[in-house]
Amino acid sequence: MMATLSTSAPTAQRVAGRARLFCGRKDGRTRLERLYQDGSAKIRMPAVSVDPLEAVLINTAGGLTGGDRLAWQVDVGAGASASITTQACEKVYRAASDRAEMRVELNVGAGGSLAWLPQETIVFDRAAFARSLDVELAAGAEALLLEATVFGRLAMGERTTEGSFHDRWRVRQEGALVHAEDFRIGPDIAAALGRPAVAGGAAAVATLLMVSPRAEAFLDPARAIIGDAGGASVWTVNQSGKLLARLFAEDGYRLRKRLVPLVELLNGRAGLPKLWSL
Repeated sequence: MMATLSTSAPTAQRVAGRARLFCGRKDGRTRLERLYQDGSAKIRMPAVSVDPLEAVLINTAGGLTGGDRLAWQVDVGAGASASITTQACEKVYRAASDRAEMRVELNVGAGGSLAWLPQETIVFDRAAFARSLDVELAAGAEALLLEATVFGRLAMGERTTEGSFHDRWRVRQEGALVHAEDFRIGPDIAAALGRPAVAGGAAAVATLLMVSPRAEAFLDPARAIIGDAGGASVWTVNQSGKLLARLFAEDGYRLRKRLVPLVELLNGRAGLPKLWSL
């Protein structure tokens, strides 16, 4: 009897990665306590002699597409400090079906600090992507949070006209919600970005949030850096403060020219992640 050949399409291989980093303060500085890596999610830590502890996130798959799942978790103990970035820009490619998803969970203990400073996410035409950022801050904890997105690389002649993109943020301090936003765009991405109230035709956008009692002191210098390419506001939240900045630019290069001095301003002596470059 002859075997029947299957005519069904082969199942596509999907990215599945999860990594967790736990650090705490010991002997006068921040040190790694636990590290977990699974699948395509990897974390590397350059050697540093002073705080903050630096960590570099790597997606060894080289990008994401429909059906891929990636998750990062960072826990910073009481009094500890960490600075997190990525090895390169995350790329989200065209999705044949489903959507790519990324989950980020950040926890900072009492008096600790965390700078979440990934490089830009590049969204290609007809990509489908959803990202969630959940942050829990204890009393006296501070955080600097950045997400920058580029819809098509103009220098490469690429434009993102269609697709779906969803960015969800929830930031809590001592259990109280201090910041929440949901940014959705699609299916006609180009038309939405062209609206004056959205991006005025810009292809690159960024949101930067600082939660710190020192936030108000940075408002005027931040506005001077941003200029007419966005805006910044500050609020008092419980016993802390919140500075929220939004930026837009024609392309990723021009966006980064604004982000570099802004991150250097807000990230204190830790400054700019070493892997960032223009």
